[in-house]
Amino acid sequence: MNVLMICTEKLPVPPIRGGAIQTYINGVVGLLSKQHKITLLGRTDVDLPREEVVNGIRYVRVDSEGIFELYARGVIEFVRQNHYDVIHIFNRPRLVSLIREAAPNARIILSMHNDMFQPSKISNEEGRIAVEQTERIITISNYIGRTICEYFPQAVSKIRTIYSGVDLDRFVPYYQSNNARQIREQLRSNHNINSKKVILFVGRLSPKKGPHVLIRAMSVLRRSDAVLVVVGGSWYSENRVSDYVAYVRAIAARSPIPVLTTGYVPADQIHHWYWASDIFACTSLWQEPLARVHYEAMAAGLPFITTNRGGNSEIVMNNNGLLIENPEEPGEYVQKLNQLLSDRELGQRMGKNGRHVAEQHFRWNRVASEILAVWKRK
Repeated sequence: MNVLMICTEKLPVPPIRGGAIQTYINGVVGLLSKQHKITLLGRTDVDLPREEVVNGIRYVRVDSEGIFELYARGVIEFVRQNHYDVIHIFNRPRLVSLIREAAPNARIILSMHNDMFQPSKISNEEGRIAVEQTERIITISNYIGRTICEYFPQAVSKIRTIYSGVDLDRFVPYYQSNNARQIREQLRSNHNINSKKVILFVGRLSPKKGPHVLIRAMSVLRRSDAVLVVVGGSWYSENRVSDYVAYVRAIAARSPIPVLTTGYVPADQIHHWYWASDIFACTSLWQEPLARVHYEAMAAGLPFITTNRGGNSEIVMNNNGLLIENPEEPGEYVQKLNQLLSDRELGQRMGKNGRHVAEQHFRWNRVASEILAVWKRK
């Protein structure tokens, strides 16, 4: 089949600026292209050509500036000029009616990575048409599927959860690779944290991601053997100091336990910090669809703490992590962190369990095979 995959207007593919959706697409597109002719439509980037063919995949990039309406015009113009059997749209249900008009005979598949069917994101009429015109709606968690059906019950028969995946060769436990060991030791030495137990947060620095609560927990934790590392900037590829970033840095500077804020780290280097760390913490305060950092932490063999928000709890299985029920309160973080910091064998066991779960369930070839099954109407 001739298939068009349409990314969002926010970030480019390949994920040179990061991004969960972009990482997801990049993880499966090479596998999908072994069975079908793939065109990948995305946004322009100063470091990428407007059009190229890489490993048999055609990449076409249209103007965006991060603005949906501008991007949609370029997308529709391209669709009108080309024929595709299947058009697979990522996370933009508002594109569905426009695509249907431009390509009346194409099969439309929609992948949902966020709650974009909520009334503040899409009108009731647009949402109804998107559900009606879409053959299948793939979601990255059961939570996202449920929220869509709460707004549009008629979507129930079209929902299919396909969990994301992770690069198991890049995100490996540090002790399984001499290179990883060396990078771990070098990073820890560079930041004078050789003897510390490193608690890691990775993500955009925004209030809904909750790193400030984790930093506040450090004031209660009071352990001389711990350090918190906060990796991320206010936006992908940015180190702009927003009001929230300034706030995070200010409370980090006052913490009795050292808190290192790295700023933005490029996507191709982020795994180095997983290697340098001992415990991972996801501190989502909002209804997180299911943060991909969980997959990365598991693959890297780290025990993790995560919040019972959105789809995050769906990734806690086989004793691979601990769940926080009240993520607004630092106290529960302190309790769970002390549990892991005080019991080295527990942390190691959870980390190994997480790696096993990632190997068994979250390889990219599994994700690709499930997408192929949807394309083949299985």
